[in-house]
Amino acid sequence: MSRKNACSAEEAAGREVCTVLDVLGRVSGKWSLGVLSETTRGPVRFAELERSLNGISRRILTLTLRRLEENGLLTRTVYPTVPPKVEYTATGQARELYARLTGLTAWAARHSAAAPHADAP
Repeated sequence: MSRKNACSAEEAAGREVCTVLDVLGRVSGKWSLGVLSETTRGPVRFAELERSLNGISRRILTLTLRRLEENGLLTRTVYPTVPPKVEYTATGQARELYARLTGLTAWAARHSAAAPHADAP
């Protein structure tokens, strides 16, 4: 039996877990946090993101940027130059979310030794 990752409107009313699932859904994906990390420091161009996120393909970077922009976490600014200059910047909402998510690092560090390892018998 599989668990669903989304809550219906009826389930969401008054349930914190639904709110958390919604937030995590907005930033889920292998590259989303890396993109947020880079864009919270200031405006960044596509090529800069591509270089800083080692191993990401252009297609996946494009899809990740679009998804974050659709979720209100990135602002895309196109400058009328030849060739066009495009910059991505984290929104205030994204900066606040990223600060909260990076706050989990202290918890992860405290509890990483207690986590069971996959190679343990």
